Amino acid sequence: MKAIMYNRTGDSSVLELREREIPEPGEGEVRVRVAVSGVNPTDWKARAGGTYGKLDGWHVPNQDGAGVVDAVGPGVDGFEAGDRVWLWDVAYGGMEGTAQEYVVVPRGKAVPLPDDETFDAGASVGIPALTAHRALTASEHGPAQLAPGALMGQTVLVTGGAGAVGHAAIQLARWAGATVIATVSGEAKADLARKAGAAVVLNYREQDVAEEARRVAEKDVDLIVDVNAAANLESDLKALKTGGTISIYASSANDEVLQVPVRPSMSKNVRLQFILTYTVTDEQKRAAVAAVSAALADGALRVGAASGLPLTRFPLAEAGAAHDAVQQGTVGKVLIDVAGPGVGEAPAG
Repeated sequence: MKAIMYNRTGDSSVLELREREIPEPGEGEVRVRVAVSGVNPTDWKARAGGTYGKLDGWHVPNQDGAGVVDAVGPGVDGFEAGDRVWLWDVAYGGMEGTAQEYVVVPRGKAVPLPDDETFDAGASVGIPALTAHRALTASEHGPAQLAPGALMGQTVLVTGGAGAVGHAAIQLARWAGATVIATVSGEAKADLARKAGAAVVLNYREQDVAEEARRVAEKDVDLIVDVNAAANLESDLKALKTGGTISIYASSANDEVLQVPVRPSMSKNVRLQFILTYTVTDEQKRAAVAAVSAALADGALRVGAASGLPLTRFPLAEAGAAHDAVQQGTVGKVLIDVAGPGVGEAPAG
């Protein structure tokens, strides 16, 4: 089988297209023929050296993907060959990612993909949607797991509404009944946030986000999902209700420092919740996977330009270019077509 592999960290030139043996699933594992592999910032950052020191052997990049179960190992119930699945955290803590034609994963990391949903959607929900779910459930006031109506009556502010996590946060919050306000940097991204389901979209370069968010919501916002807290915290604190939560899931650099205005934060009893999806608790991860799976089944996590998340795709042999596209800030979702057409295809959309 064909696989993208690297045995040293560095720029995208370290990625090689190689032939390797098709692996066999062991106890509690399934083998998946990968149709589409999703690329996230964490994938190129790990390849560049942000995760590993000196590599011990060959690694296959990329955490997310979707495809078809090809073989089932001993002790696995509920799956059989031909089942369509989406995959999450595949490369975390190991050497095998989704940028290869076949991958073996623990049974729990393969989740049924609805027959009427696309592999593109399945390969897009892992890190972005699981991160967004934790961000939306970080408040001490709950809920711990999203479902229709779980955020009814709440107003959620999503900064960076045109990004992959922002897109998922808008869709999940709307699915759960919240009113969503999103911030963007220009009209093209505003259009994407509206298509994702944001009720109000603010241009943070031209508008006072805190003032406008409170005006349109007719109250302080309940929860903020923030892509750039170092730049936004002062505004966030003005917009947030007493007892509210700011969920922080990204930084511009490993050594970035967040300066917290202590008194304004104290006076509102604000919770700052930092999030890395890999290291949430098992209970939080199970809740996120279950909720994202339910949202997919309800058709609430759609991708593509019409749904506010444009897709940029590359063939497997051009995985390096796909990594570069993410590193360069390509708007939307970058996908790698791993298997050829005809692998358990869902209707286009």
